[in-house]
Amino acid sequence: MTKKRKRQEDFQKVKLKVGKKKPKLENATDTTFKTKAIQIPEQLKEDGVLPTQNRKLNIKDLLSQMHHYSPGVKHNALLGLKELLSQYPFVIDAHLSSIISEVAAVFTDKDSSVRGAAVHLLQFLASRIRAEQIAPFFPLVSAHLSSAMTHISEGIQEDSLKVLDVLLEAYPALLTDRSIILLKNFVELISHQQLSKRLKSRDKLSWMLSVNPNRRVTSQQWRLNVLTRLKKFLQAVVDGSSDTEDEGLQEQKDSSHSVRNPICISWKLHANNQQHIQLFESGGLRPKINSSFRLRSLTSVMDSAEKGLSSAENLKSFIEIIIPLLIECWIEASPAQSAPILGNLLESESQQLMQQVLSIIHLLWKLTKRHDETYKMELWLRMNYLVDFKHHFMRHFPYSLQDTVKHKKKDPCKSNRNCTKSSNNIDHLLLNLTLCDIMVSLASTSTLQTDSGWLDMIRKFVTDTLQDGSKLNSKQVNRLLGVTWRLMQIQQNKVATEPLIKAVYTLYQQRNLLFPVRTLLLKFFSRVYQKEDLRTQRIRSRSKVLTRWLAGLPQQLALLGLRNPELSNQLIDIIHSAASRSNKELLQSLQATAARIYDPLEGTLVLLPAEAQRRLVQLVYFLPCLPASLLACLSRCCIMGRMSSDLAATLIGILHMRSSFAGWKCQVQDNSVNDVDYFSFLFSTLIGFSREELTSLQGIRGKPHISQTQLSPIRLYLTDLDQFLHHWAVTEVICHSLSTIPSQSQCFDILQTGICKYLVGLVVIPDSTAGSVLCAINKLLDQACIISENLHRFLASCCYSLLYFLLTIDREDAEHLQKRDMLWRSCISALALLPRLLRLMLQSLQVSRICREELPVVAQLLRLLMQHGQLRSHMITNEFLVQQIIKDIMTLKSGEVQEQWLTDLHYCFNIYLASHPQTPGPINTVY
Repeated sequence: MTKKRKRQEDFQKVKLKVGKKKPKLENATDTTFKTKAIQIPEQLKEDGVLPTQNRKLNIKDLLSQMHHYSPGVKHNALLGLKELLSQYPFVIDAHLSSIISEVAAVFTDKDSSVRGAAVHLLQFLASRIRAEQIAPFFPLVSAHLSSAMTHISEGIQEDSLKVLDVLLEAYPALLTDRSIILLKNFVELISHQQLSKRLKSRDKLSWMLSVNPNRRVTSQQWRLNVLTRLKKFLQAVVDGSSDTEDEGLQEQKDSSHSVRNPICISWKLHANNQQHIQLFESGGLRPKINSSFRLRSLTSVMDSAEKGLSSAENLKSFIEIIIPLLIECWIEASPAQSAPILGNLLESESQQLMQQVLSIIHLLWKLTKRHDETYKMELWLRMNYLVDFKHHFMRHFPYSLQDTVKHKKKDPCKSNRNCTKSSNNIDHLLLNLTLCDIMVSLASTSTLQTDSGWLDMIRKFVTDTLQDGSKLNSKQVNRLLGVTWRLMQIQQNKVATEPLIKAVYTLYQQRNLLFPVRTLLLKFFSRVYQKEDLRTQRIRSRSKVLTRWLAGLPQQLALLGLRNPELSNQLIDIIHSAASRSNKELLQSLQATAARIYDPLEGTLVLLPAEAQRRLVQLVYFLPCLPASLLACLSRCCIMGRMSSDLAATLIGILHMRSSFAGWKCQVQDNSVNDVDYFSFLFSTLIGFSREELTSLQGIRGKPHISQTQLSPIRLYLTDLDQFLHHWAVTEVICHSLSTIPSQSQCFDILQTGICKYLVGLVVIPDSTAGSVLCAINKLLDQACIISENLHRFLASCCYSLLYFLLTIDREDAEHLQKRDMLWRSCISALALLPRLLRLMLQSLQVSRICREELPVVAQLLRLLMQHGQLRSHMITNEFLVQQIIKDIMTLKSGEVQEQWLTDLHYCFNIYLASHPQTPGPINTVY
């Protein structure tokens, strides 16, 4: 057998027959399998709980679609996220990390619709996420923002500015923490680096403006957009610094008129060693420590990149980069050098760009003043940039705006060359003022002669603007006054400062000024006055304009009234400051206007709130003279209840200190308060009602305003509780002032004469007046005092009328019940001090003249008088009168059933009077 046949036998092919299945191979793999469903109930339950939006997608589904390759899917996912989070805000807290990371990642997406949806979603989230919540994830957001700002795509760069707007609005403090990186991104958006040909090494690179023809906007418009955001960013840096200051007038650090919280001192507590007053060397609220050592701040141990613009080196480095670029932008936008200088008209877009350039420089200048070595920094700025600024900025100063809009009707602003805003709402005056602010910060007294040329231009512009009649807003006035103040500090002689002050006063005299504008002007004048007052008397030369302004403040305060309480408070503070410095012109004006300010009906004192009233009351101390007419107004202010009783007590104390009875060892002021006028003030305030009011009360009859008894000729007018308590508090202060007068007998005679002249003979007397008179009598009465018969009878009638009123008060009458203790003490004290007063009152109790309803009241009164320990001896002395009254009562009640009140009266008489106890008991009856 051949080899070929043998090989065929080894590999024989199996022949298959038709219709037969192929036999299985020995090494065949079994591919059959069985499946069963796997159920995870908890996982399915959790997925079902997650909230979904209208497309039935939850937060996980939407976030996963953010990685999809299709822009439409990502756009819908962003819209779905906004829809879901607006319906279920709690999802934000649960998935904040994932939401922030996914949204920030699409800042650099290629599709513009996706980026737009991301910006809208970020704006939505910023209104619902607090700064402390997003702070841990903000480095990631800032990194994506930097990536978008430096992206090669122009569209992504443009949309990055929108993201920056949202973050600056919502989280300015978090964004400014990475100031160095973002500032470099700003620079790269408008410029590119170029190797300087003058330098052989590559250590220093210069920057130059870049032009990209592929952008949808012009190069100038793109720079305007970037610089607008840079200005907002620098403003956030300035606002976030520790020593935040306002622009313009408030930013000067040497202000002597800063707002300070006063220390409230109670001299009574201080005199009793209950309040300690700590005085500091600086005269302020913070101690001033004189030491040659300084503590190192925490920023000094940080890395230079972490310090940001708080580092002087970083700030200088950024200024060196950005200032040349800003000057280039200015040159492109400024008027052509061949154009006529007259008018210096600017187009709208150019003016906006120039405004942003100056605003950025102004903010950088403010940051330089936050460093320790401010003088060195200002000197460095002057040496490097003054020449360029004079050449480019001041060449066409001042600038105005060319309005290209055609008006169908005549515009009043069109004929006014000083109209500050165009139809595009662009403020060209603010452009000029910002430039003035930058330039004057580079000048000083030592460089006055060198800078006199451009300083005169600025001074003329400021003066003309102030004297012009155009309406200025608060921002413009703030900058204007800041430049004015700086000019006055540079050249402090009267020849240079007087025209500036006069120009400001011209603006101040305009009517219908806005409240913020009026406030700024007041602060400016107050600051100038205090600065001038700090000079020594030898070199002081008072400004006539400033003197005229001060003299007009009291009249303005009187005219202002309640129309603007805040402005009134500012006027009062300035007047108080000048009055405490004994400014002659202001004190004369205040004296002439005092009657209108302290008018009890429509005066400033009674119209303003309590704190302003307190300051006005303090001004009384500084008035040169206090005539009788003014004291009458002050008395009415005290008793009308339109200022508090504590403030009335302060006013009474001030008048006492101005009187001759204050106990001064030296003559403080000559004839400031006449003694007769002072006593008239005290008596009028003690009575609590004017003569006209007492006369009008005489015609009132019957309840509920009148308390009347048949045994007394005096009827009581029942005052309201508030009026009574106020009058009573003032009465206590008056009694204290009367008690401090050295000659008590003479003081009592004056009081007695006043009572007999104005009160004796009246039929109706207010209950508070009757109680006040008794209180004053108790305070002043001593052994040397001689009381007239008319006063005795008047006081006896007052006592019985008051006691009858107290015993007939209904228990439901809560208002009058609160008067009972005060009036009861006054009556009992007077009866105890004046035995004849008690006898006259008992003699007036002729029960035969009264009706039967009044008998229980008389009986109760007698019983209470007998039970009172202070009156026991006086009642024993008048035993016969008491016994006769009881007999008359028994006569009227004879033949009737004896009531309980009559039984009690007999019992008290037998116990306290009939037995004549030698030592009166310590019983003080409480009725």
